Amino acid sequence: MVFYGRSLAWTGRTLRRYKKEVLRLLAEVSFGRGALAVVGGTVGVIAFLSFFTGTEVGLQGYAALNQLGTSNFVAFLSAYFNTREIAPLVAGLALSATVGAGFTAQLGAMRISEETDALEVMGVPSLPFLVTTRMIAGFVAVIPLYVVGLLSSYYAARTITTGYYGQSTGTYDHYFQQYLPPVDVLWSFGKVIVFAVVIILVHCYYGYYASGGPAGVGVAVGRGVRTSIVAINILDFFLSLAIWGASTTVRIAG
Repeated sequence: MVFYGRSLAWTGRTLRRYKKEVLRLLAEVSFGRGALAVVGGTVGVIAFLSFFTGTEVGLQGYAALNQLGTSNFVAFLSAYFNTREIAPLVAGLALSATVGAGFTAQLGAMRISEETDALEVMGVPSLPFLVTTRMIAGFVAVIPLYVVGLLSSYYAARTITTGYYGQSTGTYDHYFQQYLPPVDVLWSFGKVIVFAVVIILVHCYYGYYASGGPAGVGVAVGRGVRTSIVAINILDFFLSLAIWGASTTVRIAG
């Protein structure tokens, strides 16, 4: 907890002193580098994952509701479940698998090669320069990344329902707009921002304190991925309970 508190406390100074490093990391988080850049970086991964999960919502939702004679409400499933649960979790998993794992490997490699210690010797505080800069970059980048992911999930569900099953686009759009209050979208973005900060801090923690040579870096990456996945699922439960547990913004009947 001390590590996380110090990382957050350095935010103001980091923004003043390490703007170029934050911008460099922002580009890396969004578009990736090396093999990750080939598929469009994190934005490509989130878009693909969100698209195919949205496709499943459309396929399974229509098949299930059609048996009850209520297939017109497929748009409700997309507006409700994609916005509140599926899209935020998919974005969190994508961030953990791409950005988070990369940050753990980078910081772990710097730790075992004593680059982190070298920064301290040169008078550069390693925590804000290595950790807080990455946290800020992830915080800023996740907003446009999630816009792409959320729209991809909406588009996929709509395309499957209207293009494959032949439902009227007017019917779909009517129910989609009726069951998608703007406040739900805002809360969805809030959840993803919390996920992003937690994921990056968890991964940076394991990378920053990695030990045991190159094998230790691999161990740190694995621990970071497992911990962040468990953390975002627990957070998702409590955030959803706090936001929508006692009241709801959607009424189907009554």
